[in-house]
Amino acid sequence: MGLVIMSERELNRIEVLSQVTQGRMTAVTAANVLGLSRRQVHRLLKDFQTGGPAAIRHKARGRRSNNRTDPAVREFAVTLVRENYIDFGPTFAAEKLAEVHDLKVSRETLRKWMQDAGIWLSRKQRRTFHQPRLRRECLGELIQIDGSDHRWFEDRGPPCTLLVFIDDATSTLMQLRFVQSESTFSYFEALDLYLAAHGRPVAFYSDKHTVFRVANQSAKSGHGMTQFGRALSALNIEILCANSSQAKGRVERANRTLQDRLVKELRLADISDMEAANAFLPSFTDRYNAKFAKAPRLADNLHRPMNIEPDRLRDVFCFRDERLVSKQLAFSYERQRIILAENEITRGLPGKYVDTFAFPDGQFEVRWKGVSIPYTVFDKDQRVTHAAITENKHLSAVLEYIKAEQDQAAPKKRRAGKQRTRYQPTGKRNDGWNSKLARRAKKQAETPPSHAAE
Repeated sequence: MGLVIMSERELNRIEVLSQVTQGRMTAVTAANVLGLSRRQVHRLLKDFQTGGPAAIRHKARGRRSNNRTDPAVREFAVTLVRENYIDFGPTFAAEKLAEVHDLKVSRETLRKWMQDAGIWLSRKQRRTFHQPRLRRECLGELIQIDGSDHRWFEDRGPPCTLLVFIDDATSTLMQLRFVQSESTFSYFEALDLYLAAHGRPVAFYSDKHTVFRVANQSAKSGHGMTQFGRALSALNIEILCANSSQAKGRVERANRTLQDRLVKELRLADISDMEAANAFLPSFTDRYNAKFAKAPRLADNLHRPMNIEPDRLRDVFCFRDERLVSKQLAFSYERQRIILAENEITRGLPGKYVDTFAFPDGQFEVRWKGVSIPYTVFDKDQRVTHAAITENKHLSAVLEYIKAEQDQAAPKKRRAGKQRTRYQPTGKRNDGWNSKLARRAKKQAETPPSHAAE
């Protein structure tokens, strides 16, 4: 007799039935031990005495399941995943098989197929001891914001940054925007779109990036806030900075999900530039929110309507500063010398501060008590300063600018060693007319003899 495979439950039944057969246990006691009825115990006992221990095995063992998937369907699904969704997870791959190929396979079944084919390897979840923070209760009470620098277009385009605005109470994506890098003007652009779509929230929750927080707390200028903070203060919106990445974990986890799903969605849509990607984001946001958004604990929406004129809003979303006017009616701004035009207003400005407004479209204005003042620019220099301190999140954009400037500049001629002049051949050949011997002979011919003939 060969090996007989049995489960632990079947082995336990054989042990109890053996004791009943030997008279050491009654059928009623065996029924209580096995959790079966007395009639079922008598059936098992009859099979055990007739066919031996092998008769206790389940009769369906070794047979095909009635719900077994056709091997051709399994092979077709694995082939589709291998060719089109090789780096997709089982959940996302099952969704795409049903959506694109009309092939409905359960997530766990596809997970097992992918594991058997060597496509999917499960990750071990790391233990974390961070205490989770409860969600806010209402929509618009706290909006987490962050920028994710990533190769969103893979090898089809350069890396860029995705600005993410997510509601803390519902995990709803409120605003997405592809920009070159995290800068004040890029956040102004995304904030303008957010306010137009939803209104003013109670507060924003961000990291300690210099766009949101003044790094030097002892700075004498800026009134202790950044340009983005000044704009939010004008709109009566609070800005809070998290002390760690875990504190704003909702937007960090959303970034991780977007770096997985959005990258593949852009690949399937054959999008490789920011303009087309920004046009694609609204439809993606609707699908994302329909799947991952949660219902708030309270149904109140704390977004407030905009109560500011469009012209004044333009002055809010700009880079605003103050500059001291010298006796020459001039001041320095961004390595440039700004010279004010002389008129009745500017004659009394030396020693006073004027307001400067730098707009996202490149326009620059100088105002005194709301009145625009004409000016001229002297020594305009827009290149990147040598050995300038550059933040990590701005490094990609700065390098792209430097590459463009280097490509436009003419190559410089460099001389070897310490040679100050370079020999330029004239094509003339020296025939010896000015050699030392020739000069001596010429001198002797011109000099009269010292002794005359007698």
